[in-house]
Amino acid sequence: MTATMTETRTPAAASRTFPRPNLIRLTGVELRKMADTRAGFWLMVATALISVVVVAIQLFAADPPDQTFKNMFQSTLFPVGVLLPILGILSVTSEWTQRTALTTFALTPQRQRIASAKLLATVLLGVVSILPALGVAAIGNAVAGGMDPAAGDWSFSGTLLGYAVLFSVLNIIWGLAFGMLFMNSAVAIVLYFVVPMVWSILTQMIEGLKSVSEWLDFTVTSTPLFEDAALTGGEWARLAASIGLWVVVPGVLGLVRLLKREVS
Repeated sequence: MTATMTETRTPAAASRTFPRPNLIRLTGVELRKMADTRAGFWLMVATALISVVVVAIQLFAADPPDQTFKNMFQSTLFPVGVLLPILGILSVTSEWTQRTALTTFALTPQRQRIASAKLLATVLLGVVSILPALGVAAIGNAVAGGMDPAAGDWSFSGTLLGYAVLFSVLNIIWGLAFGMLFMNSAVAIVLYFVVPMVWSILTQMIEGLKSVSEWLDFTVTSTPLFEDAALTGGEWARLAASIGLWVVVPGVLGLVRLLKREVS
């Protein structure tokens, strides 16, 4: 009989050999997962194309004095605010529909780290999404200035740019929150569009809810973000209240569900 000696690694040695990925690396992985899928890629392409169409419509339909860099940039924020949140939803729901959660949570069992990486990835995507909007608006404004001397004003403020970034980031985080809460792509996307729309209709139809909409309707409270002026304290308070209802509450509930849901 011969004896064979085997090397036994201690847990500490194993952890040194296979260090857990840091938050920056996890965030990079989440960003790639958003762009690598066909749905994510075509959503980004569609957002850019719709922005081009919106600016082109302004070139032919708007009066020359209204064909300015600021107006064109503001118009490109609508497709960004509508379509990019779907990426936030899919960043979570695809883990379950495509069954990649089995791999994701096996490699990184600490689900709160995955949730943090997804949040950082969506925030970065919301910030970066402003760059194509600026580019499309700049090209459109240059064309407008070449077509008519009365058009093509380039006046623009840092305040408006900051509010645009905030608007984009809030919308995509809103999508992420709904994705974590419902964890089903179809349900989360439908409810993301339907529930706020129904809420807005009800607050406009019912007289007693109109004052409530000034605080809890994100469409109403985010309107000052499109104005080239600093928000007042009251406007910030109303914006914060609507964010609490539509972003924070579903985000917290969704995080609890994400941490507790069984992977199967």
